[in-house]
Amino acid sequence: MVSLTPRAERLLKALIEQYIADGQPVGSRTLVKQAGLEFSPATVRNIMSDLEELGLIRSPHTSAGRVPTERGYRFFVNTLLAAKPLHSIDLAHIEDRFQSEQDPQQLLESASGLLSQITKLAGIVRVPRRTYAEFRQLDFLGFSADRVLVILVTHDGQVLNKVIHPKRPYSPAELQEAANVFNSAYAGRTLEEVRQSLLVALERDSEDMQKMLRSAVEMAHQVFTGDQAQEPPLFVTGESNLFAFPELSNTDRLKRLFDAFTAKQDLLHLLDQSMASQGVQIFIGAESGYDALEACSVVTAPYEVDGHIVGTVGVVGPTRMSYDRVISIVDVTARLLSGALSHGGSGSRDPAPA
Repeated sequence: MVSLTPRAERLLKALIEQYIADGQPVGSRTLVKQAGLEFSPATVRNIMSDLEELGLIRSPHTSAGRVPTERGYRFFVNTLLAAKPLHSIDLAHIEDRFQSEQDPQQLLESASGLLSQITKLAGIVRVPRRTYAEFRQLDFLGFSADRVLVILVTHDGQVLNKVIHPKRPYSPAELQEAANVFNSAYAGRTLEEVRQSLLVALERDSEDMQKMLRSAVEMAHQVFTGDQAQEPPLFVTGESNLFAFPELSNTDRLKRLFDAFTAKQDLLHLLDQSMASQGVQIFIGAESGYDALEACSVVTAPYEVDGHIVGTVGVVGPTRMSYDRVISIVDVTARLLSGALSHGGSGSRDPAPA
């Protein structure tokens, strides 16, 4: 890690904050005048030269001023930044959004729109993989002699419906008994655990299982080996907000970025990485590992259901973003979303940033 003198830290902080505010290269006279530095312009120029040699700032060829580099932003975020408490209006807005009764899918989509609306950036939410969810119950409803509607419900309220074609007709009483036996055997396990158990169960001889459990397993297997293998969606809202930033207006850059929003695989991979870490994660420019995000920063935080991390919320914007404010917004949104999705009520957890 680069080590700077207090004066150099103060100047770098002022330069980055000024550049974030107006997007224009920052000259020494501007720093002295607008940042309230008591240094002379000559001293500022000398310090800026040192910062440039360290790779923390650079001089665009079209201007005598300086702009931060990715390395400069990283030093700023890690060393100089203090998260800004949310404005009471923003906090009330987020809290109100999660107080209303909504199903989990609506809450997740709402969180994406909320992040975009408050930050004026692109809001992203990684929907939990169903395999992470805890199985609550399965119901079988007969449509006809050869069709059964399977309704799968998880503990966090996700509902999956699928019509299957059993090997033989079942009476309503048999379907009810099959559901009861299945729920008794598998309730409380994750969907991935249930899926693995089904694979093992189907390999056993039928004599080793109760008749109705065997029937239930065979029918449920059609559900768990079908839609369960599909990747859940990623909600992206407010992509058009990024048009407001000149540094992202390059046609090729915008095309790559919007292709990434459409394909979603790169973003999904990045958000999955974030799930493995505690708290807010910040990927600046090339740190994401994806060319489409080379001019962007991604700020993420994981959210939970009943103490288990199941997904990620975040924003995508230019590297020139108000990190202090964005970090607080993403953190509070993740915490309140966790409370709304978990047992015990909407938004009941302490929203204060860690």
